[in-house]
Amino acid sequence: MSARGCLAANDWICGEYLRSRGQELTDATVQHVWITVVSVAIGLAVAFPLALLARSRPAFAGPVLGLTTLLYTIPSLAMFSLLLPLFGLSAGLVITGLVLYSLTILVRNIMAGLESVPEEAREAARGMGYGPGRLLWEVELPLALPALMAGLRIATVSTIALTTVGSIVGRGGLGNLIEDALSSFFKAQVLAASVLCVLLAVVADLLLLGVQRLLTPWTRIRTPEKAVRAPEGASASAGAVA
Repeated sequence: MSARGCLAANDWICGEYLRSRGQELTDATVQHVWITVVSVAIGLAVAFPLALLARSRPAFAGPVLGLTTLLYTIPSLAMFSLLLPLFGLSAGLVITGLVLYSLTILVRNIMAGLESVPEEAREAARGMGYGPGRLLWEVELPLALPALMAGLRIATVSTIALTTVGSIVGRGGLGNLIEDALSSFFKAQVLAASVLCVLLAVVADLLLLGVQRLLTPWTRIRTPEKAVRAPEGASASAGAVA
């Protein structure tokens, strides 16, 4: 069957669809990436001071963690409905919802990373005259980066998936194509948009993993094996001498 015939046959895999709708796929992907990046960036900017507040004042830790967890349990359709009177049918509606969903992951991982910093490192820094601000930025944050980046990776992949729900207000990136295709069961469009969503998640995770490895070179250091191995028979000789 010809490539053009696959559209008429409504095949799942159709090269003609990719060629004829390439610009549509590109625009949807760009919107998907833009919404994801903005949402995760704002979420990180909000989560960081919340995590610092919860760590510095233990009385706030329970309410902060409880509130962010509660927000994460709200179904996405209900969340967007609650935000609709404030933002209307706009990208701000979707971004705000995604920011709220990302907080529970980011806040918990930032706190976990800061709590994992050895107390000896803090004491050594204070002994060298480090103040609270310098201690945070030059000692605690670098050592907390593995946990922080792990949370950022999870939040990013989760946001890429949740962005598709924004199609209910026309701001779902690739989700818009999936929703439009489902009404007519346009197989090629459903498959293409879904595969692109998966690829975006995989690429984003790999990029962030690469950034993590660049920022934390000490985590790549392996314990060296014994530099010199005893020659064969050495143990037996030593036993004989003993």
